[in-house]
Amino acid sequence: MVKTFMEVSAESDDKSTEKMTADSVDENNVDEENVDVDVAADEKTPPQKISLEITSGDADAEANTPEASAESVSSQSPRSPRMGGALAAAIDSSLRSIQSAGSVLSHMVNAFLQVNVAPKTPFPVTTKDLSDLSNDRTHQALARVLEKAAANLPPCAPGEEEELKSARVKIEALVKRIGTSEDDAGHGMMKSGSMQELQRGHDMESAANALATVILRSRPEDGITNDAVDIEFRRETFGTNAIADKKLDSFLKLCWDAVQDFVLIMLIVLGIIGLVVETTTLKEGEKCGACWLEGFAILLSVLIVVLVTASIDYAKQFAFIRLTRSLHETNTKAVVRNGHQMSVTDDDIVVGDILSVNAHNLASIPADCILLGPPISGGLKMDESSLTGESKLISKKPGDVVLSGTTAVQGSAKMLVIAVGINSVAGRIKARVYDSTDHEGDGLDGDEDSPLFVKLEKIAKQIGIAGTLAALLSFVVNCIKGFLFEGLSPRQYIIDYIVVAITVLAVAVPEGLPLAVTLALAFSSNKMMKEQNLVKHLDACETMGCATTICTDKTGTLTSNKMTARSIYTNGTDFTCNDPSMSLGDFIKISPDRPKDSILTLITTLIAVDTMDETTVEFEGDKMTASTGNPTEVALLAFAQSLGENCQDLRDSTRGRSLKGALSEFLVEGKQIEFSSARKMMSWAVPKVEGGYRIYCKGASEVVLARCTTQLTGSTTELDDETRQSILGVSEAYNRRGMRTLVLAYRDLPGGADFDAKSANILNADGTEALEVETNLTFAALVGIEDPLRPEVQGAIKQCYEAGIDVRLVTGDSPNTAVSIAYQAGILKDFHFADGSDEKIAANLKPNVLMEGKVFRRKVYQIDDDGEKEFDQAAFDKIWPHLRVLARSSPDDKLTLAHGLNQSTLYTDKRACQTLKHQDKITVFPDRQVVAMTGDGTNDAPALKRADIGFAMGIAGTQIAKDAADIILLDDNFASIVTAAKWGRNVYASIQKFLQFQLTVNIAAVVTALVGSFAYAKSPLAAIQMLWVNLIMDSLASLALASEPPTDELLRRNPVNRSKSIVTVRMWANMLGQASYQLVIIMFLLFGGPRVFGLEPGHIVEREGINSEHYTFIFNAFVW
Repeated sequence: MVKTFMEVSAESDDKSTEKMTADSVDENNVDEENVDVDVAADEKTPPQKISLEITSGDADAEANTPEASAESVSSQSPRSPRMGGALAAAIDSSLRSIQSAGSVLSHMVNAFLQVNVAPKTPFPVTTKDLSDLSNDRTHQALARVLEKAAANLPPCAPGEEEELKSARVKIEALVKRIGTSEDDAGHGMMKSGSMQELQRGHDMESAANALATVILRSRPEDGITNDAVDIEFRRETFGTNAIADKKLDSFLKLCWDAVQDFVLIMLIVLGIIGLVVETTTLKEGEKCGACWLEGFAILLSVLIVVLVTASIDYAKQFAFIRLTRSLHETNTKAVVRNGHQMSVTDDDIVVGDILSVNAHNLASIPADCILLGPPISGGLKMDESSLTGESKLISKKPGDVVLSGTTAVQGSAKMLVIAVGINSVAGRIKARVYDSTDHEGDGLDGDEDSPLFVKLEKIAKQIGIAGTLAALLSFVVNCIKGFLFEGLSPRQYIIDYIVVAITVLAVAVPEGLPLAVTLALAFSSNKMMKEQNLVKHLDACETMGCATTICTDKTGTLTSNKMTARSIYTNGTDFTCNDPSMSLGDFIKISPDRPKDSILTLITTLIAVDTMDETTVEFEGDKMTASTGNPTEVALLAFAQSLGENCQDLRDSTRGRSLKGALSEFLVEGKQIEFSSARKMMSWAVPKVEGGYRIYCKGASEVVLARCTTQLTGSTTELDDETRQSILGVSEAYNRRGMRTLVLAYRDLPGGADFDAKSANILNADGTEALEVETNLTFAALVGIEDPLRPEVQGAIKQCYEAGIDVRLVTGDSPNTAVSIAYQAGILKDFHFADGSDEKIAANLKPNVLMEGKVFRRKVYQIDDDGEKEFDQAAFDKIWPHLRVLARSSPDDKLTLAHGLNQSTLYTDKRACQTLKHQDKITVFPDRQVVAMTGDGTNDAPALKRADIGFAMGIAGTQIAKDAADIILLDDNFASIVTAAKWGRNVYASIQKFLQFQLTVNIAAVVTALVGSFAYAKSPLAAIQMLWVNLIMDSLASLALASEPPTDELLRRNPVNRSKSIVTVRMWANMLGQASYQLVIIMFLLFGGPRVFGLEPGHIVEREGINSEHYTFIFNAFVW
């Protein structure tokens, strides 16, 4: 069989070459340029096209014969109307020989695959090979994988070596045609629709099928086997698609984390020392009784604080798990196994699976895949905004890589799974979020603790030092007084002095501070939940209150992630709606230049008729509640609805377009001309009542406008060159604002119109002849469509600026699109643009206000001596004060921005700050930045994790983004960030109030304990009494303070500095003043109380082991 294949292949190649050469030379009317290109291509590569399209094993053998294939190609081979007849014949002959060779190869490879492969036979590619393919995403990367795999094909049964050898030879020939380096093939320079492009497309389809069939032992028609051994072997070889969930912290670990608090550590030490001293230093004949109680009470207080803190954190973990578990269990996809389509969970998908994707279900891709052929009409279009931030749909062709985490929004297709789990693009991002050991560090790690806990840790240490000094002072003074002046025995009293010193230290420590902070944060987080903020980490409540910068994503965060018509040019008037709270239809209705009703009716009818049946919208009143299909068509249908027309009713009442009711029987009278990339437009002709047809057209503005000869202005008038240029100018203005433009047009046709007739003068976008019925059109309207700003965003960003919080836009979109949204949102102001510039476009911005990702990376990274990239903080500090928009950014750019802002110490360079303030009117915050990052896509996750505070969208956000975030916005509303900032500042203010209350008590208590120890070697206040005050009274006080609702006044203050003490000068004044008042009363009771109230002095009574009424009186007065 191999010999026959080789003979047929060589024979057909020779005949094809001879025939093409002869025909090309003899034909006088052939385009010389095309001949040169084709001949040059023939000289470089063999003329045959290698086909690896594998049919099922039981396919009719007759269909695989060269004769059958040649006959099939003869009826299907494309002919360009611009080519001469002889050249077209030469192409036909060439394609026949190509298909003949391909058919034989298909038959041969089928036979090769029908051999039973031994279980667990190694695959000829590695996990890294396939992961690199999904990462590179180029045709050359696919060729490199095939080249390596061809050399590693496993051995087969005796007698089949020749089949294996031929398969390897054909794959190598295919690899040669595609090329393995980025400079090979030159496919990017091919003309659309050219013979080279058609052959290239066929090569890529063959390469994808070869990867599936020969390399990964799968079939586009049948998939892999559903054998458990095979599936498990694929998991062992290529990994599983189930990335382990982020491991929950155990309750014991949370307890351990809670006990790391400095105050609690001091209390543990004090408790242990107290227990040891009290129970091991009893005098002869003395019974312990309740001597252990004070030390035990201190340790018990620590246990209470630890258990409460850990319990709250533990409950928070499960609240988030419950929120996501139900969604995870319902994630299923359709795959083909054993020739049958079945539904499996995302976790069960393995490399080699054939995934069936349908845009009607808005299928999210669960793993990295290669698109298989044949290409479908209209093509597959993917929404990659969750990974790239770019809202433009991406067309995919056979051989292209489709990334995990993206969504199919148009078309349907079969895909070959090539990378799963940690080896896929989305999986690698998830690993970074989950701190997987598979992910290596990038040197962009930052602070672990929040600004609040850094400050609380600092003040706790200061209190500890002050308390320790007070205890040492008490011990030293008592020793000097007792041993030197009173001549007491050190052996007898040294332990008493140590106990008094421990009491002084215990009194100084604010035991209730950790518990009070935890309760305040927990209370605030619960309140924030009711205002659409799910707080995953308690300290995130306060951290947002200190935020100085918000780096926000565009798609789905500032914008609604729904394409919407925002501008229309019709009847010589431009209608552009800049109010995000108003629809374009409503704007037109109230406009004084509103077009005539007849014009609006024609436009809405055109939209209703000339859209796909798969595109639907659902409304409740004026609000769109659901939509399916192409986003551009959804935008048009929503626009028509906002003009007061129901598009479904218009369709149902149009003969030749209605799918139901009495008119449905006339559906065949309608003529649909589907959209194609060659024409860049679509049309739908419907019969008119008076006879003939009206054809409605929509498509790329430059294409459809070029076919218009008249315009609609109430009546039909000629479209002269001046008007045409005016429309093109408006289209360019829309494009500069980041809008997509399309033209709506129509034409009335006579009854006998030939819908297959070609125009002799008008060409399609690919150079082929246009359909005659799609020429001589009447221009109706130019529509501008964009992903609009959320209505509440402008007010929210204004409040952020009033609160001293900078907002920066970071997006994968083009510069003009980013600038348009940033200006509408209020991130960019007029002073950011060069003086005298009217248009708010990227080209008119001042330097460094906008930067593209590639430029940003080049400026902030330098190459070290080892050739490694190294972040340059100094270079970054020259950029970030000016930077307001980062366009065409990658996920790593967002991570770099968050890291650079967080680590910047530019505020210490006073001269640079003064220069920025005087020359550019930029005020640099006088401390390190506290960075908040918002986003909804998978690409946002690493930056969300790196930022001080990460916000993810609860509805539109991906699971990975939610896992990385600190706070989830349940309503996807950017304005909820302002609510979070308000509550965060309220938490900070509440903790300040509590600290003022707590430290006032501690100052008075420490002074009282010191004075008592100096005067009587005995503290009037016992440690256990202060524990009761701190744990019970102060905790209730903290709840009372934390429950105070936030006020708008909080958002008119600047953020609090990281390095600024949480205790302000005013707080010190209040504390010292109040403590002085308390001390005056306590000192009167300590020294004058026995005489005034007739009480036995406490220091005398307690020496005899009796509880003192005097000290009890002092404690009650202290509490009240």
